[in-house]
Amino acid sequence: MGFISIVLLAVGLAMDAFAVSICKGLAMNKLSIKNAAIIGLWFGGFQALMPAIGYFLGSTFEDKITAIDHWVGFVLLALIGVNMIREALVKDDEETTGTVGIKEMFVLAVATSIDALAVGITFAFVEMNVPLAIILIGVITFAISMLGVKIGNLFGTKYKSKAEFAGGVILIFLGLKILLEGIGVIG
Repeated sequence: MGFISIVLLAVGLAMDAFAVSICKGLAMNKLSIKNAAIIGLWFGGFQALMPAIGYFLGSTFEDKITAIDHWVGFVLLALIGVNMIREALVKDDEETTGTVGIKEMFVLAVATSIDALAVGITFAFVEMNVPLAIILIGVITFAISMLGVKIGNLFGTKYKSKAEFAGGVILIFLGLKILLEGIGVIG
C-alpha cells in the first residue's frame, strides 16, 4: 500500500471522529483551543492505537472482531446520541460546555476507532509501512478532529439546544450507518 493510499485510508478512518468532533463543537459555548486539542488528541490517539493493536492481533481474532465491531460502535454512539438529545430536551439553565471529561472522551474515542482496529488487522496481510500508516492515521485524525470542533462551534453558539439535539441525531445515525455497513445492508 503506497503513501497516497495510506493518506486516503487515514482520511476515511477520521470521518467518524470528524462527525463526533462537530457534535462536541456544537455543544461548546466558547471555542477553546485547549479543548479542541484534547478532543483531537483523544481521537487521533485512539485512531492510531487501534490499528496498532489490530496489526498485532493479526488474523488470529479477525472473524471475532469484524463480526461485532459494528455492533459495539452502534451501541456506544447511540447511547451518547440519546444522552445528547435528552440533554437538549431538558429545559434548565445549566450551561452546556462541550466537556472533554475522561469518561465521555474515552467512550467516544473507542466508538469512533473500532473500525480502525479492524483495518489494523488487515495490515498484517498487506505489504506496507505499518509505523508510517499508524502515525499518519493519528496525525490526520487529530487535525480533522480539531477542524470539526471549530466547524461545530461556529454553528453551535447561536442554536445551542437545537444543535445539541442535531448532534445527538447525527451520532445515532452515524452509529446506525456503522451497523448497517457491518451487517452488509449498505456498502
